[in-house]
Amino acid sequence: MQLNIGGLTAFTTIDFPGHLAAVVFLQGCAWRCPYCHNPHLLEVEDKGSDWEMLQDFLKERQGFLDGVVFSGGEPLLQSGLADAIVKVKEMGFNVALHTAGTNPRRLEKYLPMLDWVGLDIKTSFDKYAQLTGVKGSGDKVRESLKLLLESGIDYEVRTTVDPNFFTRDTVLELAEMLEETGVTHYALQQCRDVEGHQVKSPSLFNDRTLLAQLNSMFPGFTMRYS
Repeated sequence: MQLNIGGLTAFTTIDFPGHLAAVVFLQGCAWRCPYCHNPHLLEVEDKGSDWEMLQDFLKERQGFLDGVVFSGGEPLLQSGLADAIVKVKEMGFNVALHTAGTNPRRLEKYLPMLDWVGLDIKTSFDKYAQLTGVKGSGDKVRESLKLLLESGIDYEVRTTVDPNFFTRDTVLELAEMLEETGVTHYALQQCRDVEGHQVKSPSLFNDRTLLAQLNSMFPGFTMRYS
């Protein structure tokens, strides 16, 4: 089984709601979002599989952890992801996926195997190419969101708010679109500075009226500060 791992968080209580989990960061992403907080994961190293390392790590934590999160990069790009999900579940762990929805056909294949999904919605679908550098990326995410909502699986839709790209109006525009689509669990994540990309201030997270309005739109609404 080929699995290229770029990082590992041994313990988290926030990345898989209701679970004590480990986060496995898989390498590879076709998009080039300027505020990406894991740029070291964009490329896939030419090396052997890391599956045995992960398997040994999880064996030592059976009975302590109850969940494993596959994140990235973009985990949907990994050819060994499906086998890894099956093996991890056989070890007794629940499995969550963090994805940007880059490949709806693969997501559709994996959804029946998963217990929870965190789907990144980066901007309005018609503006995706400006952010990702990839033509048609918004259409893929639109389809991924539809598949997720139809699956009935527990989920969270989240948006990282970079004030370089978002205004108060565009945040509301995106939120209204998500509400109309049927999203009920939504999170705004504060963007932080990364090398070569500085987040300008003031932050929209200081706009209490905006946050109150968003909170009224979604039964499950969360704010995450960096």
